[in-house]
Amino acid sequence: MSATPQQQAKVSEREARQVAEAAREQDWRKPSFAKELFLGRFRIDLIHPHPMPADEDAQRGEEFLAKLRDFCETEIDSARIEREAKIPDETVNGLKELGALGMKIDTKYGGLGLTQVYYNKSLALVGSASPAIGALLSAHQSIGVPQPLKLFGTQEQKDTFLPRCARTDISAFLLTEPDVGSDPARLATTAVPDGDSYVLDGVKLWTTNGVVADLLVVMARVPKSEGHKGGITAFVVEAGSEGVTVENRNAFMGLRGLENGVTRFDRVRVPAANRIGPEGAGLKIALTTLNTGRLSLPAMCVGAGKWCLKIAREWSAAREQWGKPVAFHEAVGAKISFIAATTFALEAVVDLSSQMADEDRNDIRIEAALAKLYGSEMGCLMADELVQIRGGRGFETAESLAARGERAVPAEQILRDLRINRIFEGSTEIMHLLIAREAVDAHLSVAGDLIDPDKSLSDKARAGAKAGGFYARWLPKLVAGPGQLPRSYGEFHPAGHRDLSGHLRYVERSARKLARSTFYAMSRWQGRMETKQGFLGRIVDIGAELFAMSAACVRAELLRTTEEYGREAYQLADVFCGQARIRVDELFDRLWTNTDELDRKVVKGVLGGTYTWLEQGVVDPSGDGPWIADATPGASKRENVHRPIR
Repeated sequence: MSATPQQQAKVSEREARQVAEAAREQDWRKPSFAKELFLGRFRIDLIHPHPMPADEDAQRGEEFLAKLRDFCETEIDSARIEREAKIPDETVNGLKELGALGMKIDTKYGGLGLTQVYYNKSLALVGSASPAIGALLSAHQSIGVPQPLKLFGTQEQKDTFLPRCARTDISAFLLTEPDVGSDPARLATTAVPDGDSYVLDGVKLWTTNGVVADLLVVMARVPKSEGHKGGITAFVVEAGSEGVTVENRNAFMGLRGLENGVTRFDRVRVPAANRIGPEGAGLKIALTTLNTGRLSLPAMCVGAGKWCLKIAREWSAAREQWGKPVAFHEAVGAKISFIAATTFALEAVVDLSSQMADEDRNDIRIEAALAKLYGSEMGCLMADELVQIRGGRGFETAESLAARGERAVPAEQILRDLRINRIFEGSTEIMHLLIAREAVDAHLSVAGDLIDPDKSLSDKARAGAKAGGFYARWLPKLVAGPGQLPRSYGEFHPAGHRDLSGHLRYVERSARKLARSTFYAMSRWQGRMETKQGFLGRIVDIGAELFAMSAACVRAELLRTTEEYGREAYQLADVFCGQARIRVDELFDRLWTNTDELDRKVVKGVLGGTYTWLEQGVVDPSGDGPWIADATPGASKRENVHRPIR
């Protein structure tokens, strides 16, 4: 009996790590604020003064934002999209005419040539009108065909595909498979060389835009053979090619207008000219594309936060309990303060990271990942708090509210729509591991051989000497710093404003404490460090809070010097930093005081059947069927539900 593709794709844990490691960008050619932060060095000079867009870029961006706002207010019917679970074709065509498909594409290819800053502002705006439309535009430009071609495509590929993507053709990105998520070493879709073409076979799952896409970026494994290096490789595939079948349009708890499906490839012939980069470079292309592509998701979380704040303000002023507006009851007021402060900080993180991406002076791979992680988590919390503030009306649908004569506020919808962000483009758990790997990169580069069980004694001896020299120079710098000097960062305490300098001193002290904690953990667990995912997740969460605090303070100072609401910006930054400091202190405590070991024992018991008695007394309403659908290659037996929009 022949093995199924899933069985063939089984790989060891070590092999999986090696594939992921090979796809990483391993060089740091440019400075990184976040990387330095994890190493205990608070390089505020890398983000302050706050970088600004060029005047012409700002003018072009503001002009498009004005057109997009008018379109959102007059042409997007969010309630209809939610009701029909579909973005109307006329709305998509209107976005095409507006140029929204080409926001990030250079003007020489027919795009708008917006900067990352204004692209993200546009996504925040359109995402507030309809998160499903925001997802469509983001998937098309942030991870679909335009971005990988911009970074890795040949001139011929750019000339061929970018004009189409800018105006008419929707694109999608296809990596995930029914049995492959964040472990690409097990990728089963194949691309077999055949003359001047490749023949694709396999099944892809959760293909955002895949149902309506005209062009696909597909990741497939090329077998190693004579003249072919092989490995996971990226291809541009025409969605209408013979053998491409969209077998299902998936439905979700949120983003009901999302055109997300299951796509099968059966002997699909793709010209070699459509290969992006060399064979084996697919994962590196995917990860590099996501470095800035991830910023689109927190940008839409910013838009959601702004909307949550607006509704919380209006509702809490109108709704009275016990003789006064509910906003003035402390239990509700604390939630409003959290939404306001967090929205301010999240916008600061996204704008700062986006501007750094535009300037290309800094390596922002960690900043973008932190923005995605922090934005997705905080976005869900803000939406949840809004539902709580609205009470029973928060749980009621907008359609039901309207039917009985009240304002149709889709609070429960925004909570459902935002929930996917903790999974999209790298789940929170995967983001923790990805960022943690970068955070401990300096340690592994000098001490990696020391903790590698496969290295020889002589290799370990050389690594020990190298590590000794590094730590002898590095550790003493973690003992003291500007955070212990009462006048440090004095420019963040201008006359008549709240004092933010103390928060920045806290960030500096905490960065050194974070680096010391990481070093202690490396010393304690050595090769087992990668299994301590609870610890690593808290390390990353601390870094995310410190980054957000830094961005909030820098943004407040920028607004103080450029806008009339600088004083209010300082107030929001102050309260956000106060809230964040409480969370950071708790995370530091939980580094060493936690139930991680007990949790692991309980998990073993659960999987071993020890606690099945606890499951008694209920019925399981789940349907029948396998946990993971069969993805055996071959011709499709289902109707093709692909429907390009024209």
